[in-house]
Amino acid sequence: MLGKISIAGALFLSAITINAQKNKTTQLERPKLVVGLVVDQMRWDYLYRYYNKYGNDGFKRLLNTGYSLNNVHINYIPTVTALGHTCIYTGSVPAIHGIAGNDWTDKETGKNVYCTTDENVHPVGTTSVESGSHSPKNLWSTTVTDELRLATNFQGKVIGLSLKDRASILPAGHTPNGAFWFDATTGNFITSSWYMNELPQWIQSFNSKKIPEKLVADGWNTLLPINQYTESSPDNSSWEGLLGSAKTPTFPYNNLAADYNAKKENIRYTPFGNTLTLKLAEASIEGEKLGDDNITDFLAINLASTDYAGHKFGPNSIEVEDVYLRLDQDLAKFFSYLDLKVGKGQYTIFLSADHGGAHSVGFLKEHKILTGFFGEDMEKEMNQKLKDKFGTDKLINNIDNNQIYFDRKLMKENKLELDEITEFTIHELENNPTVLYAVSVTAVQEATIPEPIKQKIINGINRQRSGDIQLISHDGMLPPYSKTGTTHSVWNSYDSHIPLIFMGWGIQQGESNKPYNMTDIAPTVSSLLKIQFPSGNIGNPITEVIGK
Repeated sequence: MLGKISIAGALFLSAITINAQKNKTTQLERPKLVVGLVVDQMRWDYLYRYYNKYGNDGFKRLLNTGYSLNNVHINYIPTVTALGHTCIYTGSVPAIHGIAGNDWTDKETGKNVYCTTDENVHPVGTTSVESGSHSPKNLWSTTVTDELRLATNFQGKVIGLSLKDRASILPAGHTPNGAFWFDATTGNFITSSWYMNELPQWIQSFNSKKIPEKLVADGWNTLLPINQYTESSPDNSSWEGLLGSAKTPTFPYNNLAADYNAKKENIRYTPFGNTLTLKLAEASIEGEKLGDDNITDFLAINLASTDYAGHKFGPNSIEVEDVYLRLDQDLAKFFSYLDLKVGKGQYTIFLSADHGGAHSVGFLKEHKILTGFFGEDMEKEMNQKLKDKFGTDKLINNIDNNQIYFDRKLMKENKLELDEITEFTIHELENNPTVLYAVSVTAVQEATIPEPIKQKIINGINRQRSGDIQLISHDGMLPPYSKTGTTHSVWNSYDSHIPLIFMGWGIQQGESNKPYNMTDIAPTVSSLLKIQFPSGNIGNPITEVIGK
C-alpha cells in the first residue's frame, strides 16, 4: 500500500514538474529594455587604441562580459551619419530604404534635400523652424524599433535621443513615443509635431535645469595629466581646428562657458555633449518608465560629440582621446544606472558606430602616407569642359556624396542626352590623378571595379535620389573643406570598419573575427526579440551572439 502511494505521489510530482516546465517555456521571454548606443564616428580601433586607459566598467565591461564582433563593415557608400543610423536600425541599404545621404539633390528641381526636413510639421519646444521641422517622412523602410512597436501592439515604448536631429529621428522610426534632439538656438532638447504637440513634462523639467551650462562652467581640461596622452600627437598640431574663441587647439579650454553662451553649438565639440545625452537618457527612462514592466521598450541613443570632435580636431588629437576617455567614464555610470533601475541581466545593449573617420591630411603628410584633397575645383573645371563640348553652362548641378548630379532641366531645354554627357564626363575624370574610379550609376554592374567596392556602390545608389556618376577617390583623400580635422564618407576601412558589441540579456560572452555587415545588426536584434525583420532588411542574424 505504501509502495502504491509512493508511486502515485511520484507520478503526481512528475506531472507538476512537467507542467511547470511547459509553463516556463510557453511564456515568451524578452528583455525589459533594449538600449542601442551608436557612437558617432567611432573607428573600430578606438576600442584598443585607448584600451589601457579605459576603466573596467565602461568599454571594458562591454568587451569582457559581452560579445564583440571585430570584423564588421559598412556595405554601402557614402559612409555618413544619416545612412549609418538608418542601416543599423533597418538592416537595409540606401538603394532600398531611401535615405541617400545626410542630404541629396532633387533631380527634378535641382534643390538640396536634407534627410529629415519636413515642411508639413512644426517645431515643438523651439521657435526655430530650421531646428524643429523634422520627421522620418523620407524613410521608406521600417526600423527594428517600428517592428517592436507593431509586435507589442504599440505597448512597447520607443524613444530616440541625440544632439543631432537625424540621429534621433531615423533610429526611432515612424511610430515612436518620441524623438528628441538638441536645439543650438536655445540649448534645449526639442521635437516636432510629427510626434506630439507639446514637450512631455520630463523633457521640460530636464531643459529647465540648464545642465549644459553646468557642464561647461569649469571649461575643458584633460582628464589625465596631458603628458600621459601618449596615443596622440602633440597638442597644438597644425592640422587641428579651433574651438570657440580659442586661438590655438590646446588645453585647457578655459573660455568654454563664455563660448557656449555665445554659441551653444560649441558644447557639441566637447565630451560634455555625450555626458548631456546620457543624462537625458536617464531622464527618459524615468519619465517614460522604460523597462518598468515585462513589455520590452527600446531606447535608441546616439553619442554625437565623438563625431563633432573628430571633425574639428582629427583622430590623432589629444582632444579626441580625451573625449573617449571621458565617454568611457560616462558609459560606466550609465551601465551602473541601468543595473539599479532596470536590473542587471534584464536589459540588452548593443554598441556600434555609424561610420569611422580618416586621419587628417596634415597628419598623413607628416608621416609620408598617401593623402591629398579630392575634388578640389572639380565642379567648376568639369562644367567648363562640358560647356566647351556641348555649348551649355553649368550642366553639373551639384557634386554631393561623391556623386555628380546633372541638371535635368538644362538638358531638356538644350535637347542633350544623359548617356552622352555621362560618357564624356567619365572620360575626362579618368585623367584626374585623384580619381580612382568614375562610373555611371546605371552601368556599375558592367564596370571593371573590384569587389567589395562595386557592391558598395550598388547598395548605396538610390535610383530616385542619388546622382548620375559615382566617384571613388584614391586612399587617404579628403574633400577640400577638410583642411583641418577630418571627415568620412568613403568605402575604405578607416571609414567602414566599425565596432559592434552586444551585452546583457540573451547575449553570449565572447568575440569573433568572422566577417559581418552593418546590415546584420537589425535582424540580430529582431531575432533576439522574436519580432519581424524590418521591411527592407537584407541582413542576416548573427546567431553566435544570441544565447542558447
